[in-house]
Amino acid sequence: MRVVLVTGKGGVGKTTVAAATGLRAAELGHRTLVTSTDPAHSLADAFDVPLGDVPSTLFENLDVQQIDAQLQLAKHWGELHQQLKRVFDWGGVKGIEAEEFLVFPGMDELFSLLQVKDHADSGSYDTIIVDCAPTAETLRLLSLPEVLSWYFDRVLPTERRLMKAARPVLTRMTNLPVPGEDVFDAAEGVFLAVEGVKALLSDSEVTSARLVVNPEKMVVNEARRTYTYLGLFGYGVDAVVVNRVLPASVSDSYFDAWREVQARHLAEIEESFREVSILPLRLFGQEMVGVDRLRELAAELYGDTDPITGFKGVSPFTLTEDGEEVVIELAVPFADEEELDVLRRGGELYITVGPYRRSFVLPDSLLRRRIAGAKLAGGVLRVTFGG
Repeated sequence: MRVVLVTGKGGVGKTTVAAATGLRAAELGHRTLVTSTDPAHSLADAFDVPLGDVPSTLFENLDVQQIDAQLQLAKHWGELHQQLKRVFDWGGVKGIEAEEFLVFPGMDELFSLLQVKDHADSGSYDTIIVDCAPTAETLRLLSLPEVLSWYFDRVLPTERRLMKAARPVLTRMTNLPVPGEDVFDAAEGVFLAVEGVKALLSDSEVTSARLVVNPEKMVVNEARRTYTYLGLFGYGVDAVVVNRVLPASVSDSYFDAWREVQARHLAEIEESFREVSILPLRLFGQEMVGVDRLRELAAELYGDTDPITGFKGVSPFTLTEDGEEVVIELAVPFADEEELDVLRRGGELYITVGPYRRSFVLPDSLLRRRIAGAKLAGGVLRVTFGG
C-alpha cells in the first residue's frame, strides 16, 4: 500500500502531475485512487470529466474522487458541533456567526484525510494519490493530527472525568448546556480517527510527499521551506517534479533571458534537493487536459520508472529534543571533520563540506535559539541548538 501526497505552491501544476501519476500507476497495474483534499478542486478539469464525492471509475484500475469536505465535516464533527452551538446560543451568539466560529481553520481538510484513511484501510486500492491543497495549507493540515492527538490524549480524559463529577451540580445551578457522555464519545471517536491518520501519514514505508515546483525564485524558496517542515513533521519526500522547464527546442532569442533565469533556479533545485529524485518536465505547447494528454505527460515525466515503486521517501534531517536542547541530525557520508563548517545566517543553516555547501531553511521554532555546538561522528552531523 502506498500513499503519495502531491503538493506545491498554487498554480505550479500539482493537480496535473497528480492526475498523470495516478493514470500511469493504473496503467502499470496498480489499483489506484486519485483523490483531492484541495477545497478548490481541479481534478475534474484535469481529467476533463465530471467528478463527485463518491469515487468514479474512469477505467480499469483507476478511480477518481473530489472529496466533499463539508460532508466529511458533518459526519465527524456533527455531535460536537451541535454541543458547541448550544453553548454559543446560550451565550447569545446565534445564526451564521456561530456557524462560522464553529468551523476551525484546517478542520475540513483534516476530515478529508480521514476519508483517505478509510480508503487505505478498505483494501480496495494499492495506491492512493492525494492532490493536496497548496503548500501552506498542506503543512497546516499535516501538522493537525499531531496537535489534536496531544489534546485528545492528555486533556480530554481529564475534562471528561471532571465533567462527570461536576455535571449534577452544574445542571442544578445553571442552565448552561453541559456536555453529556455522548459528546465525549463523539470526541473520542474523532480522536481515534485522527490517531489513525497520524499512523498512516507517519509510516515512511507507506506515505511520502512529492513536491511540484517551477524554476522560479518564489516557488523554489517555498519548496525549500516545505522540504524542511515535512522533515520536521516526519514526512519523507520521494521526488521533486520541476514543471514548465523551457525545452531545448525553443530557440527564439525572446526566451534567452528567461532561459538563463531558469538555469540558475535549476542549479539551486539540484543543490537543495539532492537526496531525492529530481524530475524535469518541459513546458508543453498546449494545455495538458484529458486522459490522452495526461498519458503523454506521464510518459515524459516517468519514462520507464514505475511512479509508485520507483521512489522512496527520504527526510533531509531528523530533529529530536534532548532536555532543553534541540538536536538536528544530518547525514554527511564520507565527510572529514577538517573540511566541515557549520554557519547560521538568519533563518538558514549552512553546511559546508570541502568545496560543497548546502543550506537548510530552519523551522520557526529554532529561529530564537542559538547554535550550542556541532559534532561529526559516523557520517552524521549533529547540530545542537540551546535554549
